This record gives sequence, C-alpha cells and structure tokens, in this order.
Amino acid sequence: MRAASVSLDPREWKAGTPDFAAAEKLGALVFDRLIALDNYGRFQPQLATEWSHDAAFKRWQFALRPGVKFSNGSALTVADVVAALQPLLPGTQQIQVSGNSVVIQSNAPVPDLLEELASGRYFVYRVQPDGTLLGTGPFFVSDSKESSNRVEKPAAVAEQTPTAASPHSEGKVTHLHFRANEETWSGRPFLDAIDVSLGVPSLRQLFDLQLGKADLVELSPDLVRRAMQENLRVWASTPVTLYGLRFDEAQPAPAAAKLREAVSLSLDRQTMANVLLQKQAEPAAALLPQWLSGYAFLFTMETNIDRAKEIRATLPANLATGKEPLRLTVDAPGDLAKLLGERVAVNARQTSILVQMVNRPALRAPGNTTATSSDPAPGLHLFAWRFTALSPRVELESFVTALDLGELPEGAVTSSDPEQLYAREKKLLENRRVLPLVALPEYVGLGPNVRDWMPARWGEWHLADVWLDAPGTSRPDTPSASETPLHPTSAPSPGVKP
Repeated sequence: MRAASVSLDPREWKAGTPDFAAAEKLGALVFDRLIALDNYGRFQPQLATEWSHDAAFKRWQFALRPGVKFSNGSALTVADVVAALQPLLPGTQQIQVSGNSVVIQSNAPVPDLLEELASGRYFVYRVQPDGTLLGTGPFFVSDSKESSNRVEKPAAVAEQTPTAASPHSEGKVTHLHFRANEETWSGRPFLDAIDVSLGVPSLRQLFDLQLGKADLVELSPDLVRRAMQENLRVWASTPVTLYGLRFDEAQPAPAAAKLREAVSLSLDRQTMANVLLQKQAEPAAALLPQWLSGYAFLFTMETNIDRAKEIRATLPANLATGKEPLRLTVDAPGDLAKLLGERVAVNARQTSILVQMVNRPALRAPGNTTATSSDPAPGLHLFAWRFTALSPRVELESFVTALDLGELPEGAVTSSDPEQLYAREKKLLENRRVLPLVALPEYVGLGPNVRDWMPARWGEWHLADVWLDAPGTSRPDTPSASETPLHPTSAPSPGVKP
C-alpha cells in the first residue's frame, strides 16, 4: 500500500483523506459493523441481526447477534456497542442500551441511518485499559513494526505468533501482520495470515506484483495501462476520489465572483481525464459522484475560452498578472495532483489569467487564521477528496465542513431528501468557490493465484473471502488482463435515486 502509516483507531480517521480509505480497508479486517451493504443495494446483517425504526425515522433499534466474541475470546455486549459508536456518531444522535438491543435516537429524521452505519468509521470495538482496541472481525493484528496501530493481539495466541516482516532496506516501509481470528462469528477466513507493506511507491508495487512478491497492490492511474499491456489482472472501483479547486476568502470582493467564473470557464476537464490521465479518470461536474447521489448527471461544467477572455477583460488589470498572480497551492499529495495543478495553470493562461503554483505553506496553529502582510492573495487550492460514506447526506455535510465552504443553513444538509441535497449542491457549485475537475476510481493489481476477489464497487476490500492457489499452480480459468473488467458491472446505487 502507498500509505506510509495507518491508524486502526476509527476515532482518529479524518473524513475525505486517502489515509481514511487505507485505514478503513485494514480496519475491516479487524472490526465489524452493525450492518453491511452489498453491491446490489441490499443491507446485510453483521453484528446486528434485525433492525427497525419508528414512523418518523428518529428512533432506530438494532438487535445484536448472540454469541459474538472478540478476538481474545471475551463476549461482545451491548455496552461495548454503545461505548464504541457514541464517540463516532454526530452530536444529534445518541445511542443507548435496550435489553439485548441498542437504540439510536436522533433529533431529526435519519432515513439514511443504515447507509451511514454501513460505511465509514462506524466499526464496533472494545477499548482496553491500556488504550488498545479489540475487534470481532476475521483477523487480528499479531505483530507490527508500527507501535501506534493501537490494536491488541489476543493474549492466548501472542506467544505463538511470528514477528512481523522486517522493513525494506530503504528503512521507509513498515509492515502490519494479520492472523486469522478463530473466534470470529462469521467463520474462519480462508487465509491464515495477511502481511501488509506500507509506504511502497507505486512503481515498486507494480514490480513486486510482477515478481510474485505481492498478491495484491494499489495501482496508480498512470500505471494501469502498463499493467494491462503486461497481461496483469486489474480491477477498478467506481469513481471514489474527486480532484477539485477551492478558492479561499482572500480575494478582492468586487472581482472575486468574476474571477472564479473566468477560471471555471477556462478549465478543460476532458483533456485532463482523457489525455493527462490516459482515460483512467472521468471529467467531474458535481461534488458527489453519480453512483452515490443519483443526480450528478444534472450538472454540467462548460469550457468556453472566448467567454472567459471577455470576463477577464472586465477585471482589474493588476489582478492575476505578473506582479500579482493567482497563487495555486496543491494541498493533495502525490505527483498526480501536481500534474493537474500544472494543467490548471496552462488552461488559465489561455485566458490571460496567470496562475503560479506555490509550495504548500506550513500549517498554522488551530484557530489562528490571522492574515499577515506576507500572505498571498487571492488564493486557490487543489484538493483531493476520497468518498467514504454511503450516505450522500453525510458525505456532502463532511465535504462542506472539511473544506470550509460556508455556514450550513439549518436543514440544508441534514435532510436526506434528494431534491434538497441537489439544491444544496447546486448552490455550492453556482458560487464557484469549489470547482470539480476529475473523478478517479481506485485500481488494484491482482496476482494470478488470487481467487474470489469480490470487493465492493465503492472500493471496500473483502479479504476474508479471498483464497490463494498454491504457488506455481496454473488454472485454465485465470482471467487475462483483457478479460478482467476495468469497471464493475452496474448495480443499483446505494444512495438516493434521481
């Protein structure tokens, strides 16, 4: 995996970040949720076997599965569920014990609570006295070079577990070692163990897959075509990462709206997706993808160089020119974000708007937003947002809050009604403070011995279902690169419908 480190404590995950997605994939090995969602939009029981709600969708009750044990053999209780979920739930929702069930009470209707609980960080765990976490999932962490993973190995097997693999010679790659949990309620996984290497560069991952040193790797978009040409198995999720631009509030007020409009009209998203990213991305006109919201097709992003030039001619002569360029900070990590930033600068230059890429500034102390005379203005930021919630309401609310896109009017995002969600997103896009660019899937390269690879189309891996052929075994039904679909088959959206 590319992530240099992960925390397996859901309370520490930050919405929208690539680290959240990496931690969620590995967290699913150790923890379970109350419910899950399959690729056909059907909710499946996990730790909860039954659920119900009142007519107003404000009170939800979940009956727990009996006989569930943590990886150390201790029994899961309703108190464990309450203690785990309460810190993760928003302040408008409270959870409490009711017999062998838990009840979630909300101040407002939450008809999409099941989507909320089936995704993101809503895992159930037990916090040990020393701060480590226990899970009920199909695996447990048996040893790790990262002492901060905060997941405890069961004492009953600790003395039998091997030491995790040593880092690579560069000293930058660490490992997590997972062992099969014999106590899991869902049945022992097929695999005995999973070894995860962290901090592996993209090209190194591809080489490891080719040489048989890895069974599963994360492929960067620029390596997908190469992997396919070399007859490797490649899988792609739905678009799960949005790259976009965000204007800060340092712009001169009279010219801010026109400047944003001119920049928006100058952007060539089709070229970014088809040429720069080699058709491994989709042009994005909406904040939420179609598979999640159900209404993204209603948005369009126009490219009109002539109109952008006309608007530019009405702006102050010293705005976004040589002396005072529009400074673009690339907040997203990786070379891909830098390439997109350079393309934004090229597009803007065609309309006589000078965009200068600058290094990401040092983070200020929390709450310190005082501008200084050295602060450049106006400001433009290129960001990446990784979708992690299966509720469009939750995702949009997290997006607006994390990117500081303004105050949330009461009921603007708290409603799960698709018409209200659409109206809220439309308003955000109309003021052009945030400009979507492209949406990218996640790509995974698979070794020839990997069987029953059946992940969720939104990127969640189901490694408990995977098994491996013995090394060197040749199977006639092994799909070649040309037989492996790059895009999963269509299925009903887990979110709202248009």
